[in-house]
Amino acid sequence: MKLDVNIHQSLAGIPASDWNQLGEADYPFTRHEFLLALEQHQCLSEFGWQSVYIVLQSESKIIAGMACYIKFNSYGELVFDHNWAQSYQRSGRDYYPKLVTAIPYTPATGPRFLIHRAINDPNEILQLRMELLRVIKRFCSDNRLSGWHLLFEREQTVKALAGQDLLYRYDCQFHWHNDDYSNFDDFLSRLSSRKRKNIRKERASVATENLLIERKHGDELTDADWQQIHKLYAGIFDRKYGTATLSEGFFKAIGPALQGRVMAVLVKKDDSIIATSLFFVSDSTLYGRVWGCDEYYNHLHFECCYYQGIEYCIENKLQHFDPGAQGEHKISRGFLPTRTCSAHWFVDQDFHQMIAHYLLQEEAYINEYCQALALKSPYRRTS
Repeated sequence: MKLDVNIHQSLAGIPASDWNQLGEADYPFTRHEFLLALEQHQCLSEFGWQSVYIVLQSESKIIAGMACYIKFNSYGELVFDHNWAQSYQRSGRDYYPKLVTAIPYTPATGPRFLIHRAINDPNEILQLRMELLRVIKRFCSDNRLSGWHLLFEREQTVKALAGQDLLYRYDCQFHWHNDDYSNFDDFLSRLSSRKRKNIRKERASVATENLLIERKHGDELTDADWQQIHKLYAGIFDRKYGTATLSEGFFKAIGPALQGRVMAVLVKKDDSIIATSLFFVSDSTLYGRVWGCDEYYNHLHFECCYYQGIEYCIENKLQHFDPGAQGEHKISRGFLPTRTCSAHWFVDQDFHQMIAHYLLQEEAYINEYCQALALKSPYRRTS
């Protein structure tokens, strides 16, 4: 198959109907609408992300693609490489810029090599991934980038690229799995008595407040709703973390564009939204992404970000709930340690080998960490 390689600096130059034939139709974060909204609403270049879309075409038809970003920092990636950057720079070389294949600010495992869904042959899929990888390596060398970082791809996809001189890196998140629960009480019944009582106590404390909690999908929210959702989200950053990276315009764009692939939990007091959590939805998985509030209530964060999400998964028969990165406190609420995967490649082979040794030691630590936390499972043992 003769392939033509095209590189775009914006998704605006690629028809949505063509791009959305790539990858998995239900995975929201690689949709044309999501990625273009990041570009067009001041969420990327202002924070060091320069978009690069690599596209493979056969007879003018797009058959594979990958969303990449030239990065001038490591902000918003959530696979932390600051010590690598410091080591690189101490040796007199420039770690930045580098190339990243990731969903900005979104540590949600999913497809990063986007192959046309009409292509089903495993060998052809692998060859297209190999070709994308070849183009990426050449792009890094030609543009004097220090290397390439593939973040939160599925481990089986990464491991299928064995022999391509990639370095594997692992981390631990905490995910919930639906064991065919009939309702929230059925889920609770599978927990140990102490954990079950604690969750009921937390939910009861929220229920005693004079609050209305409701769930709405993206196309059910008004511009005024999105404005308040953004205000609450940005307020958390203003008080704690610095600058909110997702803009009000981004929120207003993705709601009507992604419709049922976006879900918001709204907490209202006297008809005003005073807290919110924002989720994205695939056919099998709920992804928790955003939290915001301007009034404090005990356990409201757990209710909005965890328990409402679990209920939504049970009601809609979703199999998996990824609430976001980090947080050992999630274990007692039903979320179990889950290993995540990324892959890395460096132009400088001396540095590449140094990082390879580092990652072998880190992997051993991550495996021990996940195994130790798995022993703290809140679920009752069955024999």
